[in-house]
Parts: sequence; structure tokens; C-alpha cells
Amino acid sequence: MLFAPRYAPLVFSLMMSIYMVTLMTFVITWANTGMGEGFLGRWWHAFYIAWPVAFTLILLGAPRVQRLVGHLIKKPLGA
Repeated sequence: MLFAPRYAPLVFSLMMSIYMVTLMTFVITWANTGMGEGFLGRWWHAFYIAWPVAFTLILLGAPRVQRLVGHLIKKPLGA
């Protein structure tokens, strides 16, 4: 499935939030409660809460962070 370029920020935010929230909630749930019985339910609960927050923060924050990084990166000579 291909998306029009105008959807790039939305698709990026969706993919990045799913990636980060999946890994982070897995690791934090594991660290806090262990891999015992009911782990998947606890992990899913954490994911369910965290994903909308992460998606919104990335959608709104990524352009600002990209601009900040642009200011912090040294420009090549002659550019």
C-alpha cells in the first residue's frame, strides 16, 4: 500500500508510535511485573493506554524536533 506524500507525517507518526510503544511497554511491563502469568494482558493494557499518547506526541512534536536538530547540526562547508 502506498500513500500520497501529504500523508507522510501521519504515516511516520503511526509507524514510529507503534514501534516505540510496543517495545517500551513490553520492556517496562516485564521489568515491573515479570514474565509470569497474565503478562500479555498487562502488556496489552499498558500498550492500549500509551499508544494514543505516543501517537499524538510524535505527530505534534516530530516537526519541532526535526527543526531543532536542523539547528544543532553543523552545515557542510559551501552549503
